[in-house]
Amino acid sequence: METPGSQSSLHRANLERVVRAVRMAGSLTQAEIARTTGLSAATVSNIVRELKEGGTVEVTPTSSGGRRARSVSLSGDAGIVVGVDFGHTHLRVAIGNLAHKVLDEKTEPLDVDASAAQGMDRAEVLVSRLIESNGISRHKIVGVGLGVPGPIDVETGVLGSTSILPGWVGTNPRDDLAARLGVPVYVDNDANLGALGELVWGGGRGAADLAYIKVASGVGAGLVISGRIYRGPGGTAGEIGHITLDESGPVCRCGNRGCLETFTAARYVLPLLHSSHGPKLTVERMVELAGEGDPGCRRVIADVGRHIGSGVANLCNLLNPSRVVLGGDLAGAGELVLAPIRDSVARYAIPSAARQLAVVPGTLGGRAEVLGALALVLSEMGDSTLLDRAQPTDATA
Repeated sequence: METPGSQSSLHRANLERVVRAVRMAGSLTQAEIARTTGLSAATVSNIVRELKEGGTVEVTPTSSGGRRARSVSLSGDAGIVVGVDFGHTHLRVAIGNLAHKVLDEKTEPLDVDASAAQGMDRAEVLVSRLIESNGISRHKIVGVGLGVPGPIDVETGVLGSTSILPGWVGTNPRDDLAARLGVPVYVDNDANLGALGELVWGGGRGAADLAYIKVASGVGAGLVISGRIYRGPGGTAGEIGHITLDESGPVCRCGNRGCLETFTAARYVLPLLHSSHGPKLTVERMVELAGEGDPGCRRVIADVGRHIGSGVANLCNLLNPSRVVLGGDLAGAGELVLAPIRDSVARYAIPSAARQLAVVPGTLGGRAEVLGALALVLSEMGDSTLLDRAQPTDATA
């Protein structure tokens, strides 16, 4: 039994600090671990050797600043994480290891009117299929990340009001999936997971403070502050779509008038082009036509960009992020939408905050949320549990 303040408890704490640093970054050199944790180089070297012998980390030769170095990452055999993403018309599942390597992923169409029970049935089957097809033992799964397109109560895990999956309101998808799979489940909304996905694997890499803006049937933002998702006490931080742009504007689904969402979301924007392009136009097709020079589509995308930029300017003035990542189909418009966003930021944001901001497209496309679900497990799982799993009795089981 370890006594607080004893040598053994201090050693255990240092082990967890090193594992946490590597887990969050994916891989680090020993020098980077020392800088991140504040431990001495000698202590880090001893801990890395112990973790390698226990099968928790892998060490590979690399270079840093032109000099030889050793890269440390969590062992590919240390555990498996699963990501599940429910969207407006799809269900995506991905599996990865603790070294931040995505092993496999699958996507299936999903009926938006399906009940929560039907959706969970589909998720359970798809997770099982993916695990079995890759020859992975279920005891290797350390956790599942779950993404849903709606507000989540961070304390209870209950899904709040959502126009995308109306049959799910009041359900607890976290507890339901955990009971089905028998492993811990971590749940968050799609914008937060998109932010995590881009932070770990995409356009947000290297940024400690960023906002991920997703424009789809609604408009939301995932906020990363000091490398971690900021959710607020009720889990509703990032509802950028309900910033008021025009008090006399269209009535929003939230009950207010002139919200940013009423000027940028697909349900409001696409009807502007129905008379010229037909009622079946999608955001993806609008972006394609704009790239081909269609003047109507280009104008609508530019207007959307300017409105998004007004919301981003408010974020700059309040939070001063270093990077904004635009996700969803709209990101495919590139500079046609990014340039107007930057113009609005330059006009409405505090000059010093605007100068420090980079506005970039997401690089993961529709995969951002399911990869963010993997990243959610990697960020929330306990280091103590991971170390315990690496004991010889587990390794030989």
